[in-house]
Amino acid sequence: MDPSKVNIPPMKDLTADNITPNTIIINSQGPDKRLQYLLERLVTHIHDFARETRLTTEEWMAGILFLTAVGQMCSDTRQEFILLSDVLGVSTLVETINHPKPSTATEGTVLGPFHAEDAHEFSHGESICSDGKGEMCLVRCTLKDTQGRPVVGASVDIWETDETGHYDTQYAERQYPDCRGILKTDENGDFWFKAVRPVPYPIPHDGPVGKMLEKLHRHPYRPSHMHFMIIAEGYDTLVTSLYIRGDPYETSDAVFGVKSSLIIDVGKVGDEAVAQKYGVKASDWAINYDFVMVSDKEANALKLKNAQEALRKLGSTAKMVDGLPVCDVDVD
Repeated sequence: MDPSKVNIPPMKDLTADNITPNTIIINSQGPDKRLQYLLERLVTHIHDFARETRLTTEEWMAGILFLTAVGQMCSDTRQEFILLSDVLGVSTLVETINHPKPSTATEGTVLGPFHAEDAHEFSHGESICSDGKGEMCLVRCTLKDTQGRPVVGASVDIWETDETGHYDTQYAERQYPDCRGILKTDENGDFWFKAVRPVPYPIPHDGPVGKMLEKLHRHPYRPSHMHFMIIAEGYDTLVTSLYIRGDPYETSDAVFGVKSSLIIDVGKVGDEAVAQKYGVKASDWAINYDFVMVSDKEANALKLKNAQEALRKLGSTAKMVDGLPVCDVDVD
């Protein structure tokens, strides 16, 4: 921006005692009050972190190089920054803040770094996995709102690993989407499809995030699960997963995604009539689950209530504008 078009206060003789307020002042020249608030809080917390830890120059540079390496590891099919956010618990925190749920609704969880935009649409009963990807699993689900009414025509985006614990995007020779697909709920809010039984797997740990976990003496494994992203007009998007009960990593998920309400039992289809109806074997695995979505109105009201309570606890003077805190300014 042309320096002659901005009003920059004099900046010199800056010290550890006055650098923070001066940085906030110079970042507060623009018209976007939300951006001002975000930068004010970011600068305050980062500066306080450096003061509290007495951050050394060597540690600062190590952090810079680490973030550089995280960026260099990213590609069209790998998002190392999402992985970093996941293992630091930030993804779970942001998901919980932005998509609050009443006790009657299905809880959300982390999106993860392996969602892809090229999934194909499938009809009910089709398999989202190609042959040889794992043990067959019939998945039958319902989708309702918090009042028990079916949610019709919702888009249900599903993705999972194959039996080796790899997503399709992790294969260099990937030619088409596999172990992922999109279905629409029917007039009863139902959807069903064939997949493979989920297995536990390690998150990618050959990059900087994996090296960080090793230094922290943390394992990189996630418990067996299947991802769902459900989108319907008038409803808050539901990003969630179903986790298999008894998995060895059920209580130590590397990305903090497991919630008790999302842990399910996986049994066999069992009934020959059911097997014949859905085109599977009675000995195949079966998952059944009833999803409950929250309306936009419900979600926004709960999000505002939670935000106001959180700001009060923090003693913040921020104002709420469009459901989000901004700097304490006249917003009338």
